[in-house]
Amino acid sequence: MSSNNHNNIATFIHLGVFSKYFIPFGNYIIPILLWTTNKEKSEFIDANGKEAINFQLSILLYTVILGIFSFPFFIFNIFGDASFSDLFHFHDLSLNFSEPGGFRTLIGASFVGIIALVGFFLEIIFVISAAIKANKGETYRYPLTIRFIK
Repeated sequence: MSSNNHNNIATFIHLGVFSKYFIPFGNYIIPILLWTTNKEKSEFIDANGKEAINFQLSILLYTVILGIFSFPFFIFNIFGDASFSDLFHFHDLSLNFSEPGGFRTLIGASFVGIIALVGFFLEIIFVISAAIKANKGETYRYPLTIRFIK
C-alpha cells in the first residue's frame, strides 16, 4: 500500500469526526472503525487514529465538566429564593427573569454559551488542521488533548 493511501486513510480518520452532524456518535464510530481496520497497515495511521480518538474523548470530558459546573449555577439562579419544599410544589413556584437572579442567569448562560461556541469553532479548526497535516504525511498533535489511548 502506498504512502499516499496511508495519508488518505489518516485524513479520513480526522474528517470522520464531522459525521457526528449526520450520525449520532459518528465522531467516535467512524474514526474508531477506520483506525481499527487500518492501524496494522502503518504506524502513521495508528498514530493519527489514536490522536483523533483521544481528541474526541477529551472534548467529551471537557463538555461534561462544563455541564457539571454550569448546572448548579442555573438551578440556584433560576429558582432564586425558592425553598427546597417549593421545588416539590410547582403550583406555588414562579420563575421571574426580570429580577436580579434572572439577570445573573442570563449572564451565566451567555458566558457558558460563549465558551461552548469558542470550543465548537476550535474543534473545527483543529480537525481541519489535523486532516491537512495528515494528507501531507505529517502527524498532528491536537492541543488540549488528554492521551487516553497511548
